[in-house]
Amino acid sequence: MTEKRLKIAVQKSGRLSDATLDILKRCGLRINQSKNKLITHVKNMPIDILFVRDDDIPGLVMEGVVDLGFVGDNIMQEVSLQRAKFGEQAEFVKLIALDYGHCRLSIATTEEQNYTSIQDLSGCRIATSYPYSLGRYLEEQGVSAKIVHLTGSVEVAPRAGLADAICDLVSTGVTLEANGLREDEVILRSAATLVRRPTIENEALKQLVDRLIVRINGVMQAKESKYIMLHAPKNQVDAIINLLPGAEKPTILPLAGSDDQVAIHAVSTETVFWETMESLKQLGGSSILVLPIEKMME
Repeated sequence: MTEKRLKIAVQKSGRLSDATLDILKRCGLRINQSKNKLITHVKNMPIDILFVRDDDIPGLVMEGVVDLGFVGDNIMQEVSLQRAKFGEQAEFVKLIALDYGHCRLSIATTEEQNYTSIQDLSGCRIATSYPYSLGRYLEEQGVSAKIVHLTGSVEVAPRAGLADAICDLVSTGVTLEANGLREDEVILRSAATLVRRPTIENEALKQLVDRLIVRINGVMQAKESKYIMLHAPKNQVDAIINLLPGAEKPTILPLAGSDDQVAIHAVSTETVFWETMESLKQLGGSSILVLPIEKMME
């Protein structure tokens, strides 16, 4: 009997592609990557990875063609709204909010406009590549405006006379500024997300998905955490522990040849700043080491 293989859709190219492959490799998947291939087989696990366009991923997940998809919240919402409007399958399960691909879908106007609220855009033309997300937002706000659907170069629409405002993805805001635009309304904050098709009947695939989720969470937690080691006076242990950001239940070890010193080992889930290390030293801490963590599992 042929072994069932988990199918995962990944953006072929673009802002999420490299980060997604990196997190999968950190999860222990041995991926024989080739940009010319549309599908690759993971060597050490029953997983196939499909390299597709980002706006194809939601449909592939919703239709059950693939089991999992790595995609931006912005794309997932837009396609969901579009499919629901036309009565197509639009169900999916969001598994994990990932820690990369952060951006926002925003409405921007020209610097010359006297913008005070979204109501100012009533009767105006708004250019966007996200007509369904924008349409829902305008409806919620009670604003009647004409949506001009563009598939690219949205930011030039006001200058070209195609629209009075735009609704587009923003990360740094540099592109808006370069085109004489000002960000006025954020209608969606987006990041990469892991989504699953509505149902998975095969028990082996369910278990494989659960394993992958644990590993992804471990990779993300390790990325944000640090391992701290130092020597400290026994009478300052409580004060030192209070200084360690996000540390829980540190390990306290006796030091050989010393009755008044101990070694403290702790995992910090927050950033350890130089100021923190200086405060530890003022409390008598010494041999202070802050190390990155590659993997974590609770």
